Amino acid sequence: MSGLPVRTHGLVHIYRAEGHDVAALSGVDLTVAAGERVALLGPSGAGKSTLLALFGGLLRPSAGRIHVGEHELSVMSEAQIDAFRAGEVGIVLQVAARNHLPWLTARGNIEFAQRPARRSGRTVPAVAELLDLLRLDAVADAPLESLTPGQLQLAALAVALASGPGLLLGDEPTSQLDHDSRDVVLEAVAEVGRTLGTTVVVVTHDPDVARAFPRTVTIRDGRVGGEGRSGEEYSVVAADGSLPLPAPAVEAFPPGTLVRVHRTGEGTWQLIAEETDA
Repeated sequence: MSGLPVRTHGLVHIYRAEGHDVAALSGVDLTVAAGERVALLGPSGAGKSTLLALFGGLLRPSAGRIHVGEHELSVMSEAQIDAFRAGEVGIVLQVAARNHLPWLTARGNIEFAQRPARRSGRTVPAVAELLDLLRLDAVADAPLESLTPGQLQLAALAVALASGPGLLLGDEPTSQLDHDSRDVVLEAVAEVGRTLGTTVVVVTHDPDVARAFPRTVTIRDGRVGGEGRSGEEYSVVAADGSLPLPAPAVEAFPPGTLVRVHRTGEGTWQLIAEETDA
């Protein structure tokens, strides 16, 4: 198993409902390296879950391009997308129960999820390896109803990894967990990246969860609004040259402000608000 890189260029997605269009994404340019662990951070409605669904082939972009590994998802047929989802991407949905067949155990769910890959001749991880990696050995054969919420989410991770995907996607995978269970799940996600080399992209609105990832990408109003790396926050210049400002700067430069961009030295630029007549 090896991680898959993800690249998007000018990615746009428009939802059409009740006679009008809503742009969930408005030109996203983003690169995630193979084996990288990234958290997509932002408020509800910013477009991060839509972006995750596009990564997983669950939605088609309205415009722009998206590559996962060697696949350009935006031009693939439905049959090709189905094969991609079955073998190369694992998705953890927001509510743990949505990831399981309730009448099977954790072991049984993993084995069931591996059936399509095994039939096609793909090499898949050993069930015992996944159970050990995600600390589920002791409850592998217990009824799901006896598992704690944290254990259920770990089992959901195991199911998502069952086919040996190169890309693991998680939509708010810790949103319904207490702090202790949340930390166990986050450590398990980190271990997946370290041990298996899987590329991991997780959506969250919780800054505490985002800080557990080496890189964060903030989505604002359907675009990349900023990045965090090793504790430092950065704004990201878009392909059209626009530069989203962090929240404190927005307060200093409210919409409509005339701003002069002044070069003060080598590699240093200054933003100066121009005073205008009321």
